[in-house]
Amino acid sequence: IKVDFVPLDQKQHQVQRSVIGIQINAVFRHGSEAQVAAGRRLHHNEVEHNGCRTMNQAACAQSEADFARAALRAEADAVAAVTIGDDFHRAVDLINQATAERSASLVISGLGKNSYIAQKLSATFASLGTPSHFLHPTEAMHGDLGRIRREDVVLILSFGGQTDEVVQLATILKQDDVDVIAISGAPGSDLARLATINLCVGPLDEACPHNLAPTASTTAMLALGDALALCVGRRNGFDADDFRKVHPGGNLGRQLMPVAEAMRFKCGENLPLITAELTVEQAYEATESAAGPRRPGAFLVVDTRGGLAGIFTDGDLRRTLINHGSDAWRKPIGDFMTRNPRTLDDSALVRDAVQLMREHRFDEIPVVDDAGKPLGLIDVQDLVALKVIEG
Repeated sequence: IKVDFVPLDQKQHQVQRSVIGIQINAVFRHGSEAQVAAGRRLHHNEVEHNGCRTMNQAACAQSEADFARAALRAEADAVAAVTIGDDFHRAVDLINQATAERSASLVISGLGKNSYIAQKLSATFASLGTPSHFLHPTEAMHGDLGRIRREDVVLILSFGGQTDEVVQLATILKQDDVDVIAISGAPGSDLARLATINLCVGPLDEACPHNLAPTASTTAMLALGDALALCVGRRNGFDADDFRKVHPGGNLGRQLMPVAEAMRFKCGENLPLITAELTVEQAYEATESAAGPRRPGAFLVVDTRGGLAGIFTDGDLRRTLINHGSDAWRKPIGDFMTRNPRTLDDSALVRDAVQLMREHRFDEIPVVDDAGKPLGLIDVQDLVALKVIEG
């Protein structure tokens, strides 16, 4: 008698495949259109999964890359399918009237994966000047409803729009005459019915091959919420200076700092102005006596009206001595300076200085007022100290 022994895990896999095959065949024969579509996804996933078992590593990696690209396309398609209509503009109006005109807040709520999307959106609104905070729908039922005032607006996220905790929260808010904006995928859901305004992102298929895990739906709701936050900020005239005020820390805050605040060499304090008639030697003597413990890496040369005429850097000095020898010390600095140098207005930001230095490999940039008169010098070491560029 010949007996073939089969490993237990292999037999279990064979049984699992048979069960899946029976399920798929049943769906194809008797299922609805949506069930058939789900069956095709399940069949495709099974083929991909089992194919990878027998593929070599390179082929398996290619199959996985194709699967990942399909997921990205599904999420991108979900965002592209979101429409902007009258309800969206009404939602912008409602939030703007509450937060800008009545000094109220935007409260954002969601459950499960949507809770994380809600928290992110609340942070985005706040960073764009709209007062906002997150409220968990379950905690709301246990005392946190006190966080909501009558004049506030509540934004609730739920793709299905039928989640018990979310519907219960919306019901209470409607009874209390609190305006609710819903972002959902079901215009006929209980949440949509209870909301003052419903913004619909669906129907759509998730990127998950089983159409189960919230993926494309949460991405679409996040994108629509971001668009809402940006439009409210735009309606309120929120600009780069406002952004800097609410982002004083970190690289963003430093990038948005005015160069006039960042520069350490300032005319009339530790940066003497030089006239073109002074010799190179006289110019260095003047700066050595006036600059203090830290000498600037360049001189600013002015004309008779006080306007910026040129700049003479340490690099210019090296090149001058190489090309003209020591006699250059006794010649006018105006013979060697760089005329009409690139400058920054006093209203420019640190990020503008960073861009100019990177594009032209400058180490020093003059900062001037509206009349073209120098106010100071932004030095590369100023930007290194701010940690916006590497030393």
